Amino acid sequence: MSERLSVLKTYKLYVGGKFPRSESGRVYEVTDAKGKWLANAPLSSRKDARDAVVAARKAFGGWSGATAYNRGQILYRIAEMLEGRRDQYVTEVADAEGLSKSKAAAQVDAAIDRWVWYAGWTDKIAQVVGGGNPVAGPFFNLSSPEPTGVVAVLAPQKSSFLGLVSVVAPVIATGNTAVVVASEKSPLPALSLGEVLATSDLPGGVVNILSGRTAEIAAPLAAHQDVNAIDLAGADAELAKELEIAAADNLKRVLRPQPVDNADWSATPGTDRMTAFLETKTVWHPTGALGASGSSY
Repeated sequence: MSERLSVLKTYKLYVGGKFPRSESGRVYEVTDAKGKWLANAPLSSRKDARDAVVAARKAFGGWSGATAYNRGQILYRIAEMLEGRRDQYVTEVADAEGLSKSKAAAQVDAAIDRWVWYAGWTDKIAQVVGGGNPVAGPFFNLSSPEPTGVVAVLAPQKSSFLGLVSVVAPVIATGNTAVVVASEKSPLPALSLGEVLATSDLPGGVVNILSGRTAEIAAPLAAHQDVNAIDLAGADAELAKELEIAAADNLKRVLRPQPVDNADWSATPGTDRMTAFLETKTVWHPTGALGASGSSY
């Protein structure tokens, strides 16, 4: 019996719910922790970044207008789909980060659990950061959180999957849409995530995933007038400073990088990454004339 040829996987970008190759046609070699070739990944261009922003903006109205409960259902569905492909992600994370299979499995399990965790927060975050405000007058004064808009996310460089999920899930859980720049050295788990998102009821364009040189892709995103916020988790100090200056031109919200390379992504994340990309809308409404018997209502 003749030996079969290897059927190598072709990795593509995930933009607008579709899987395009890079507009430039460029690719770059991805290797494992020991320098062994794993795959060719698309080398995204500035045009790819702009296309991703267009897709994210188009998807924003429908996603932000969906009920929080529905968004939670969809995030939970992502976790379900990942559970079914767990072995694939264990292999990819082990190769990407040079981990043993058991340690990679722990990272993948934590990432799946992280989707479930944020799924539970979608219809609860408003109660935590919103509410009624006491005022001196016959008014109702109510504050409620609303999504910022299109968020560019530079995924952590060293935590190729758990770190990625930890910065993407809170952005979309609160109704934003995202343009994600995967880890430059280890983009394969992120590109494979696009395959799960495409079959998990998540509308096309809510999450768009690019791979390539972080600095090359991030520069046009930071300066883009239709990007409302940027998470610089995957940028080093020098690049973060350059991007923050570019982002100031249209007053983007900027989440500066913490020492993410040493971050414990398995720890309970709290609500900070959700509230970082929320705007507070405050509404005043008259209570009506107050008589001797109390409110007119």
